[in-house]
Amino acid sequence: MLKKGTKLYSIINNKCPKCNEGHFFEDNNPLHLKKVLKMNTYCPKCGFKYEIEPAFYYGAMYVSYALTVAMSIISFIIMYFIGLSLLTIFIGIFVMLVVFTPITLRISRLIYGNIFIHYDPNYKNEEGIKLSNKAD
Repeated sequence: MLKKGTKLYSIINNKCPKCNEGHFFEDNNPLHLKKVLKMNTYCPKCGFKYEIEPAFYYGAMYVSYALTVAMSIISFIIMYFIGLSLLTIFIGIFVMLVVFTPITLRISRLIYGNIFIHYDPNYKNEEGIKLSNKAD
């Protein structure tokens, strides 16, 4: 299930959806808030251009919305059965959503990219590899 070549592997490990080798985001740590959404232009390993078209990743907002709604519902159910008051539950959900925002943003972009970009172990874009190496 978490083998190279699966979408889940790419999402969890911040890997290129095309080759599952290069990093999708410039910085692997989602807690570096200044770089939380800084993506590589090209995959450093296969040269795939991540920005398929201008503003392609705006669609990730819908994925992010779905993730936050799911997290909120699950948190509400857990805290409700623990016996917390409604005010405490909503404060807890708010704090949880704020704390997990950087992770949610990154995961939603990875999920959205993996929906449209499919794994191809033989893909090589030499022009993209040259351009990504110049950026380093």
